[in-house]
Parts: sequence; C-alpha cells; structure tokens
Amino acid sequence: MTLAGGICWGISGCFGQYLFQQKDVTSNWLVSVRLLVAGILLLAIGRWRMGKDLNAFFHDRKDLRKVLIFSVFGMLFCQYFYFSAVEYSNAGTATVLQSLAPFVILAIVCIRGLRLPKGREVIAVFAAVSGVFLLSTHGNIHNMMLTEQALFFGLASAAGAAAYNLLSAEMLSKYGVYPVVGYGMLFGGIVLTVIVWPWRYGLIWDSGTIIALFGVIVIGTAVAFSLYLKGVSMVGPFMGSLLGMVEPVTAIVVSFLFLDTKFQWIDLVGFVLILGTVLLMSLRSPGREATKKS
Repeated sequence: MTLAGGICWGISGCFGQYLFQQKDVTSNWLVSVRLLVAGILLLAIGRWRMGKDLNAFFHDRKDLRKVLIFSVFGMLFCQYFYFSAVEYSNAGTATVLQSLAPFVILAIVCIRGLRLPKGREVIAVFAAVSGVFLLSTHGNIHNMMLTEQALFFGLASAAGAAAYNLLSAEMLSKYGVYPVVGYGMLFGGIVLTVIVWPWRYGLIWDSGTIIALFGVIVIGTAVAFSLYLKGVSMVGPFMGSLLGMVEPVTAIVVSFLFLDTKFQWIDLVGFVLILGTVLLMSLRSPGREATKKS
C-alpha cells in the first residue's frame, strides 16, 4: 500500500506538471482545490461504506483535536510548503529538501524509543536521499536553486511530511482511512481556501484540464494518500517515509514516456539507490516499527 501510494504520487506529479506548463494553473489554486475535492470524495465514499461511524471521532474532543492537527500541520503544510519551495526555486530543489523528512522521522522515533539509530536505518536514509538528489538534479548540484525562501519552505515541507507520517498512524488504526484522511483533506482545504480564494483564478477548461485534474485529485490525492497512510499505519512512519521515495522514480519514468523528459545515465544510479533502499527496508519483519511504537 505504501509503495502504491508513492507510485500514485509520481504519476500525479506529471499531471501537475502538465497543468502548470500548459494550462497556467497556480500552485495555490491546485493545492486548495485538490484538498477540498479529494476530501469531499473520500467522505462521500466513507459515508456510503461506514454510515454514521464516519463521524465517530467528533464525539471525542481529544481525537478531534488530533485530526485537526494532522490536517493543518501535516497534510496542508507538507503540500503548501512544497509547492512554495518550487515557486522560489525549482521542482528538483524542493524534492531534495522534502526528502529530508526521513531524517526527522528517524530522530523522533529514536528519541521516543530511547535508542540510537541502527546502521541499516542510517544507510537507508542516506541512500534514499542520495537517490532523490540524483533523480531531481541529474547529479549536478548547480541545478539546485537554494535561495533563503526555498530553504525555509523546503525544510518546512520536510517537517510537514514527517508530521503527517507520525500523526496519522494512531488515528487510522482507530477510525480508518475515510474519516481521518477525508476530514484531514477537507479541513486543510478549507483553511487554504480562506487564505488564497481559489475562485479568483482564471482557468482554461477543456478535456486536457479535466483529465489532468482527475489525475491530480483522484489518483494523486484521494487514492495516493489513502493507500500511503494506511500502509504507514502498518509498517510505521520511518519505513513508510523511505518506501514513499519510489515517487520520484515513478515521476521520472512517466515523464520520460509521456512528457518527452530527457533521461540521463546518472538517473540509473538514483534508481538503484532508491530501489535498493526499498529492498533493504522490506527485509525487515512486517509491522515491527508500528508494533514497537504502539
């Protein structure tokens, strides 16, 4: 599930690239709309499948507060700060900075468990981040535009990514995907909508726009986050964050096949590092981290 969620993100990134380049869509508009629409879609499905149980956490003030925190500081912050980092630099720089999330998660997991990081964990983090760096910059550090604003927003997106990995597991185990992810997206979308007023933006509406929006909202948001976060609740936030790094691998392959993106030999090294990380972490016993955490 975690890998499938990362693959869906990689596919949706190509749809997003198409919207930015061909339809003059802005990141503020896209993030607010994708959260709102995906949240409504998941809640509609959840209402059909769960009935009144969909709103169970509203009866527990403590759990409601947890969902709100997850919604704003995890779901919203990760996406909004990531696209802000792209705006102040480029997609490669933003992706590399956001990929630092496993460092944050590993530090928190180790502090919670009162232990030092294991050798395999350290190797996996460095291999995954190195792979993301190679795929995002083609091995050329000069392709990174590390302005002060990009650094701030990129690190903030990494913190947001760590937050939604760490904050979601307990609530998902207790209430399920539809209420937690659905309301998480809806609440985050409402907050951002109040800030950016997406209805003020003009948009070119045609079949290409509709298909691309379907890819971003349904595949890359509703399906991707549901699969990924459900997987994280099983394997734990640290392993989940590393498995989710299959996203740039998918994005590169899809971009090469459908968007005429150039493929370089150094990208193969990035592929090997990331897929090697996935293999390394998959050798762990299932649910080990999640069990220790609970």
